Amino acid sequence: MGTMHSQGARDVVSARMLVPRAVPPGVSALLRKADAELAEAARSADPGDRFVHAHLAAIRSAAAVVALRGRPSARSGARTVWDMLAHAEPDLAAWSGYFASGAPLRAAVDAGRPEQVEPARADELLACAEDFRDEVAMLVDPQAGFSAQRLTLVPEAS
Repeated sequence: MGTMHSQGARDVVSARMLVPRAVPPGVSALLRKADAELAEAARSADPGDRFVHAHLAAIRSAAAVVALRGRPSARSGARTVWDMLAHAEPDLAAWSGYFASGAPLRAAVDAGRPEQVEPARADELLACAEDFRDEVAMLVDPQAGFSAQRLTLVPEAS
């Protein structure tokens, strides 16, 4: 009898794994905003603009994870989205550190010093923001895989 019960439990667990879970609307909206920022970054010829839009895309993606997992308590000491991300999803802590390290350069661009962004650094940040967004999409909805929707936002090469 115990074997039948455990087999039935496995069937229920397997069935749950096959049913896609609904993505909360706020999370979907943040990912759409991240997609729009990535598209804008990809269109931008200016390294400073490309850097800022890629950084904003990463922030939106991180915010989607925090929205999905829940904000850490005030006692955690998490004040930035990068701190919150590391608390909400420790597996993404390396991304937190990487994108947080770009905040001073983004602040320089916001302060009117876009020449501080080298083209290679802007390209690197854009590639990382795209990878991070894809990783977040897999976390949010593992069965959906990589989002084809984001790819349609990037203009075709002429």
